[in-house]
Amino acid sequence: MSTDAQPSTASDEALWLAVVREKVRAIRFGSVQITVHDGRVTQVESNEKTRIGQDRPDSRSRPSGS
Repeated sequence: MSTDAQPSTASDEALWLAVVREKVRAIRFGSVQITVHDGRVTQVESNEKTRIGQDRPDSRSRPSGS
């Protein structure tokens, strides 16, 4: 493990956090993976799954909770 890794700057952190938020908002089912090298986020990947056979035609709608 390296101890001389450069910490992320505030602008770097704001950028990758924005990317992660957008990828999470864009998918209904799936995963978002963050890759870190030397203590810095270097890559953000998303993997979306398509569910077949849902009861609701609009798979993005969610129950209102009432």
